[in-house]
Amino acid sequence: MSKLLSEAELHHLPPGWAPAADRKSIHHSYKFKDFAEAFAFMTRVALLAEQMNHHPDWANSYNKVEIRLSSHDAGGVTERDIRLAQAIAVFAPATT
Repeated sequence: MSKLLSEAELHHLPPGWAPAADRKSIHHSYKFKDFAEAFAFMTRVALLAEQMNHHPDWANSYNKVEIRLSSHDAGGVTERDIRLAQAIAVFAPATT
């Protein structure tokens, strides 16, 4: 099991990511031009998550995608979540 991030580490998240109020997950909201772009992004993230064996909790509504990351086995945010958040940034739109 991975070690939970400290409170100080939760203040140094990848750009756009923020800790949840309970500090047990991090989240990011993305906005795209249309549904097709949002779905393409989700497909790329899904393939990445499979490769990393670390899967997001997420929701999609037309051109918006909400992503929440947590290491459920550890009960909160770990380095695995940070690595996935950084990898997701590669596919993210320039402005969200």
